[in-house]
Amino acid sequence: MSKYYLYQDGKRCIGCYSCEVHCKSKNNLPIGPRLNQIIPVGPKTVNNLPRMAFVFMPCYHCEEPWCVAACPTGAMQSRTKDGIVFVDSSMCIGCKTCISACPWGAPQWNPDTGKVVKCDYCIDRIDAGLEPACVAKCVTKCLHFGKVEDATEKKRARYAASVACFE
Repeated sequence: MSKYYLYQDGKRCIGCYSCEVHCKSKNNLPIGPRLNQIIPVGPKTVNNLPRMAFVFMPCYHCEEPWCVAACPTGAMQSRTKDGIVFVDSSMCIGCKTCISACPWGAPQWNPDTGKVVKCDYCIDRIDAGLEPACVAKCVTKCLHFGKVEDATEKKRARYAASVACFE
């Protein structure tokens, strides 16, 4: 399992897609592959008012990733030290088996290279002590990244702060 956790505060997301744009820019991706996706939900009526919600869908860096198990060349890998799942593009033959294996649609086809790409939490940025591009450039700061053991405490603190402003 990845020692990192990327999560969204859905109440803050406005569906601006800046996370997707900065991900594409950082990874030099063409139109087509979306390594993280904002999925709009709605509109629906809540208290007689129209509302939209936006769900952030990154790769979940599974503990036992089906994409890794399905890859015939070993191009899809999970780093031992932190569980980040990534593609070694030099080994990818473009068979798309990993795309079919992933229930979340995380591996994506890059038509420019003829190879698979996927969210790797911006592994180069993580190794440099930085946040993934999607988190760093989120305009509403609704995306959060960190170690799994810190996530619960951060979520509790955010919730407590939101409740305190209503007292």
